Amino acid sequence: MTDSAASEQSSSSEEAETPPVSTRSVALATALAQQDVVAVAYALRNDVMIVPQLVVNGHAEQVRVFGREGTDKRMLLLFSSAENYAAMVPDDVNPQVMVADGQWLREFLTVHERTLEMVFFDIAGPNVMQAAPADLMRALGDQPGEGAPHDISSLD
Repeated sequence: MTDSAASEQSSSSEEAETPPVSTRSVALATALAQQDVVAVAYALRNDVMIVPQLVVNGHAEQVRVFGREGTDKRMLLLFSSAENYAAMVPDDVNPQVMVADGQWLREFLTVHERTLEMVFFDIAGPNVMQAAPADLMRALGDQPGEGAPHDISSLD
């Protein structure tokens, strides 16, 4: 596998006064341990996920995506903790990650829908799962203002 960067900028240059954000999702880790697809979808909608970043010129600026040699298709790797990502890249002395939520994932999948072929969760273990981007979009559900209009006439 090779890695490359998606043209997604991270928000890693937050002000120094911002309190530290947890680099772990207990909800996602638990769902993966149970291999529970519904619980994974719930965790993605309601908690955070850890996203690897590609370091360019000493700065973590882009989402790190992976691909097979000789193809333009890419895979997004998401993790339940920064430690699980670090286990995948043991030779990387300073693996960089960002914490993202379901809205970020929805936007990323939408922007990169033509190049992403698969999303893997905790690929280095201990509880690996994978999903097609279209399946994740369905799992994330409609955002407010999306989808078919609802008939509210029966609420009178």
